[in-house]
Amino acid sequence: MASVAQGQQASLQGGVSRTVDAWLAEAEAHVQSERFDAAEEIVSRVLEAHPAYAPALHQAAILAHRRKQPQMALHWLEKAIVSAPDQPIFHRNICELYRSQGRLEEAVIHGRKAVALAPEDAGAHYNLGVIHYDRMEIDEAIACARHALSLQPDMAAAHFELAEALLLNGVFEEGWREYEWRFDLPNSPSLLPHKGKTLWDGKAMPDGTLLLIGDQGFGDTIQFCRYVSEVAKLCPNLIMACSSEMRPIVAQQNGIVHYADRWEEVPAFDAYCPLSGLPRLFGTDLQSIPAPVPYVHAEASLVAKWRKRLEALIPRGFRTVGIVWAGRPTHGNDLNRSMSLRKLAPLSALEQTVLVSLQMGPAAAQAADYYGRAPLINLGAEIVDFTDTMAILEILDHVVAVDTSIVHLAGAMGRPVSVLLPFAPDWRWLRDRSDSPWYPTVELFRQAFPADWSGPVASVAARLRLATR
Repeated sequence: MASVAQGQQASLQGGVSRTVDAWLAEAEAHVQSERFDAAEEIVSRVLEAHPAYAPALHQAAILAHRRKQPQMALHWLEKAIVSAPDQPIFHRNICELYRSQGRLEEAVIHGRKAVALAPEDAGAHYNLGVIHYDRMEIDEAIACARHALSLQPDMAAAHFELAEALLLNGVFEEGWREYEWRFDLPNSPSLLPHKGKTLWDGKAMPDGTLLLIGDQGFGDTIQFCRYVSEVAKLCPNLIMACSSEMRPIVAQQNGIVHYADRWEEVPAFDAYCPLSGLPRLFGTDLQSIPAPVPYVHAEASLVAKWRKRLEALIPRGFRTVGIVWAGRPTHGNDLNRSMSLRKLAPLSALEQTVLVSLQMGPAAAQAADYYGRAPLINLGAEIVDFTDTMAILEILDHVVAVDTSIVHLAGAMGRPVSVLLPFAPDWRWLRDRSDSPWYPTVELFRQAFPADWSGPVASVAARLRLATR
């Protein structure tokens, strides 16, 4: 949310003393320094004396937002809009709050109001574009991002929003170019600590050393590591810098001569490139996605170990279906892409089927409350790393999962996987298709309406039920 100072000036003609504004400025400084208790004490005092003063109500909303209290933030901002209905910053902020809570109808109303009140505000156009993306109004999202950039050409967030919308539409050439702005996003960490190094331009380096960097999450790394062997053809001296968790997967790609999971272990290099920049450099479009699936394999010894373990748990003749119902809680889109185990109930009614939970993290505890015809085996606590996960995926008959790294791993291994996608999916799954050009063995099941998992889950259950006949 933008600060109160951006919306305060036009509201100060109501005769409120300058002392009140000075108090609010001090409260804002406390918020910026995360001294939330001190800020709340001041804001409460101002609102007690002036309960309808819009800047104070807005400051209370900002404080609640920073304290991760979205409902309280909405409460204060709704009151601020009642007091000052023509303040564009209030509408700009509340549309994002409504969006974060999945209240898209209200969000788009206030987003449009913000644009109407402040047509020269790039941030208002950007916010409205994000809402249009969530409503799967992708052409409108693209138009809003372009309008924001016409007003503020260096707005990294608008460039990135434009990239995601273009890529979702399958417009890869421009989409990859815009995708490069991800490193300029606010609070984006530095890609590498080394100074003065050259970003690789995609040309051959027969005598040089190239550093590839696993720059994004697990799923992205698995998706883009398919390019490593192609890079090695252009640069035989290839270093890979990536997290230790990804090593069993990425190190399988041909051409890597050195792998490092700590910066101090990286040897000298001449140029660098993030893994997520390789699709642009290789001019990837829908017809040229390198898909040598499978390009990831499980270790035979671990497959044997896990096969023995599962044979002891699974009745003879039963089909095995791995399930994952939630992603990383800190993911920016976790509210939309994750669900509860309870919503997979149609799978629990499948006959001659054992469900195998691969769920990790806090959501794994939901397995304790599972009840259904299909037995549930919870392996989450036994999985040490991705080597175990790959071995289990090799054994399972099928996998059903929300959009997480498990989907990418199963897809890279060529294992059959049904992906449950939110109404507005991540760009890599494209629009209006049930297949993926990135992973031939993946089948996509999409929400027809925001937050409604019943349709895609029922479709997956019906497909699995049909497969047993």
